[in-house]
Amino acid sequence: MGDLPGVRRGCVAVFGSADAAGGTERVVVLAETRERDAAKHGELKTRINELAIGLIGAPVDDIVLAPPHTVPKTSSGKIRRVAAREYYERGPSAVKPQAVWLQFVRLVLAGSFPQLRRGWRVVRGMLFAVWAWLLFGVLFFALFIVAAIAPGRTTWRFGQRCAWLFLRLCRIPLAVRGLENLPRNAPYVIASNHTSYLDGAVLLAILPWHKSAFVAKRELRDSFITRVFLGGLGAQFVERFDVQKSAEHADELAGAAREGTTLIVFPEGTLLRHTGLLPFRTGAFQTAAHAQVPVVPVALRGVRSVLRDGTWYLRRAPVSVTIGAPIAPEGGDWNAAVKLRDMVRTEILKHCGEPDLA
Repeated sequence: MGDLPGVRRGCVAVFGSADAAGGTERVVVLAETRERDAAKHGELKTRINELAIGLIGAPVDDIVLAPPHTVPKTSSGKIRRVAAREYYERGPSAVKPQAVWLQFVRLVLAGSFPQLRRGWRVVRGMLFAVWAWLLFGVLFFALFIVAAIAPGRTTWRFGQRCAWLFLRLCRIPLAVRGLENLPRNAPYVIASNHTSYLDGAVLLAILPWHKSAFVAKRELRDSFITRVFLGGLGAQFVERFDVQKSAEHADELAGAAREGTTLIVFPEGTLLRHTGLLPFRTGAFQTAAHAQVPVVPVALRGVRSVLRDGTWYLRRAPVSVTIGAPIAPEGGDWNAAVKLRDMVRTEILKHCGEPDLA
């Protein structure tokens, strides 16, 4: 239609407009022209209809001939058909051109809002981390005092309340499955995957006191703070590098397990920033095999997302703990310990939600 004499090239909009009376759409042509003579307008509409009949097989329902610069366009010159329909249905005020400065301001704001939202998320995360560490510091100090005064059952139960309070005030959801699998009147060993420095706090929050003792590396005993704190929770410190002392400590752990102490171990021996279950060391399973006590597999999931290795930036994330059925050793020798280790690791791998790095 832009090729018709009297019609401005590139200034024609064809669109559909709802027809309330007929329940259908009307085909409308909005074309710019410089002609002001009404008679010529009639001829121009006739030509437009003739062209429409040739293209779509029927005349259009309405033709609007408007002065130049009426058909709304984008900054690149494309026809804005939706705006043209609004112009036709609601009048020229519906597509009133905006000032360039106002368009620029809107463009800047549209680009700024995502950045502001992203910045607010960062600030909110930092405020949460500061709040969580302040809370952790207060609770740790209170638990340290109790550990120094009343180690053992009292410290464990007080620590359990502190751990629950920390998770609740930080609004970290904690789901626990399988508590009924913990033996009530028999000794056992807890074996858990190691994902974060908060693993101990999560286990402390959910495990009942049963002459419980975390198994920790001997180097932690050299520090006054960790010695008092972990000692108050009944920790057993073991040597990792001296073979003779390591064997002696293994015998001591086996004796403690036979006497009813619940040993809590992280058989991976270390933790990583990235996800994945590392190979298990055999020491804890040798202890269980020598003492002839079952091992209860515990799978932690989500704790790594709360606090990863190599950072002190705490985040809020859901945490789940799955406690499996006890697995009894099938003997007291090395082969029995290896088999027990592999069975426990398979059970933990099934529920921890992380890849196998072995």
